[in-house]
Amino acid sequence: MKYTYTEKKDTRSGFGAGLAELADKNPNVVALCADLIGSLKMEKFIEKAPERFYQVGIAEANMMGLAAGLSITGKIPFTGTFANFSTSRVYDQIRQSIAYSNKNVKICASHAGLTLGEDGATHQVLEDIGMMKMLPGMTVINTCDYNQTKAATLAIADFEGPVYLRFGRPVVPVFIPEDMPFEIGKGILLQEGTDVTIVATGHLVWESLVAADELEKEGISCEVINIHTIKPLDEEIILKSVEKTGKIVTAEEHNYLGGLGESIAGMLARRRPTRQEFVAVNDTFGESATPAELMKKYKIDAAAVTEAVKRILA
Repeated sequence: MKYTYTEKKDTRSGFGAGLAELADKNPNVVALCADLIGSLKMEKFIEKAPERFYQVGIAEANMMGLAAGLSITGKIPFTGTFANFSTSRVYDQIRQSIAYSNKNVKICASHAGLTLGEDGATHQVLEDIGMMKMLPGMTVINTCDYNQTKAATLAIADFEGPVYLRFGRPVVPVFIPEDMPFEIGKGILLQEGTDVTIVATGHLVWESLVAADELEKEGISCEVINIHTIKPLDEEIILKSVEKTGKIVTAEEHNYLGGLGESIAGMLARRRPTRQEFVAVNDTFGESATPAELMKKYKIDAAAVTEAVKRILA
């Protein structure tokens, strides 16, 4: 495998590291948190810039309103709470106070998807990408490892406009090079192949690389693309790949309704109809278990990607 790893880290720690670096780099960056400082790894930012941190408490809707107001003064607010509370609990505030007026607010959401694990279905948001990508002008980013999350955190500070940055709780392989540039709206070709295109986002990027490695042993050549920015979608990198392979598998830790796969299906329907298989949660809520158990049961792991590739080739 071209991409290997020597350690595992949680993506939320990548966010914390990036935010701490922004405390030194950009005096306009401010951070707000809804009583989850430790979970969002915001401690180092607070140590460096306590005067630029706002502990809002368990009042997420108020946090979005405060962030919108701070942005009017020229500040760059980064809000921090769980993905569930960053979206469905405060959707009205985001729509009316942030998206509608294109406020420069960065909505940073941890503990996304099934891999939140033991906290169960009430916290395992699987519809957030769909909710946020439907808001006009909202940029939606879903990172795959520690290094990419840190790079994305730094990049969105320089980007003008509202951003939804999604990351997770569990430790996962760190495989993206630390010095790889993060370009909003640009996918990354991780591995070239000829038989099928696998387009993945978030935690499913590594699972897709593992699946591609196993399939190669069976003589199946997979092209693997990392789509970290779901909106705006890098259509050209996908179109170029499916022109070659003629088949596509999309993989994500999200409901298949409203997620990356649906965005790609719509784009391909308009520009180049292509056979597609979805690796995603099938219109259901999660449950309490370990991340690995949930990924296996809900068929969003490397084995599920392998099965999808074989289905589409059959």
